[in-house]
Amino acid sequence: MNPSKQNERKESSVKSNQLSILNDNNSCNFRGYSIEDLMRETSELRKIVTKRGTLEILIPLCCSTDPVRYITFRKSMKGISSKTLTIRLKELEKNGILSRQYFNEIPPRVEYRLTQKGQELVESIISLLQWMRKWSG
Repeated sequence: MNPSKQNERKESSVKSNQLSILNDNNSCNFRGYSIEDLMRETSELRKIVTKRGTLEILIPLCCSTDPVRYITFRKSMKGISSKTLTIRLKELEKNGILSRQYFNEIPPRVEYRLTQKGQELVESIISLLQWMRKWSG
């Protein structure tokens, strides 16, 4: 089979397997959005949420309105190094998801709370978890 026929078959196969969010014009069914817009707008979210340790940090915070201490994260996050934990906490703080309060004590004490932005993110994560429970066998 010649190479151009193979490419046509591949393209046809890809088109038939497209997601249902696409309409016949290869544009997204979400009104006002294109696939490119959605990918661009969600890229920052994907960078934040999919990093190792991020959900493990957010889960203890969503279960309480009390601040969570660094040592609590450390104890609950098996298999994640202190360095990774510290990096994730700083990233979440930088992105406005967590607020950090340092207490000048001996030993030093640091507490974290969800910001309003972080609370809304956690609510979305809980909705995804509820969806998963509903549809998992």
